Amino acid sequence: MTDSWPGELEEREDEEERDEPEALELDADAPVEAEVLETEPDQEAEEEEHEDEDDEQLPQLRTAEAEQHAEGELDIPDDVNVLEGEPDGTRRGVAIVAARFNGEITNKLLASALDELDATGVRREAITVMPVPGAFELPLAAMALAKTRRYACIVALGCVVRGETPHFEYVASEAASGLQLAALETGVPVAFGVLTVENVEQAEARVEKGAEAVRSALEMADAFAQLRASAQAAR
Repeated sequence: MTDSWPGELEEREDEEERDEPEALELDADAPVEAEVLETEPDQEAEEEEHEDEDDEQLPQLRTAEAEQHAEGELDIPDDVNVLEGEPDGTRRGVAIVAARFNGEITNKLLASALDELDATGVRREAITVMPVPGAFELPLAAMALAKTRRYACIVALGCVVRGETPHFEYVASEAASGLQLAALETGVPVAFGVLTVENVEQAEARVEKGAEAVRSALEMADAFAQLRASAQAAR
């Protein structure tokens, strides 16, 4: 025996059945049409305006033309003293610290650097090459070489390729700051010949960075030699 009046239970069951959603039955033979959401013309125009505004606010990607460097030499007046070095390696000891990681690229950087040293007159017996495991070890090796005072300059060579983790940022940043610190603490020019690229193809196109690093190192070494000579002459 229940507390409900006769017929009340049946009415409740009918209401519950009406409240339940009807199951969607698909006819295997009937074609299924996808629902297409179309916006009104005014709404589309409004969305396009918002997209244009968002595009203007977002930073634009740099194109290949934007990455090119501006050519030109410094225009220095004739009535000032100029202390400028030349990439001349005569009678200068040069040390090269090279990372073994990504050795296929680093070998090409090293070959480019050695060719440039030959072209500038640095004798092979005046060149010291110190291999290290990777780009992260370059600063420590450069610092140790510079502290010996046996070399007029140091050239650091390596290659860091971006991967899927933040490892690239850490290694590239520490290599750059560490090599700069080695130069600042010792006063010996340390040239940055480390490629920091997105892929191996970009690295292949930039192997002449080894020669550029050599020219930079020799020029700074010559400038420092002139500075020391002028300081001694002024005493």
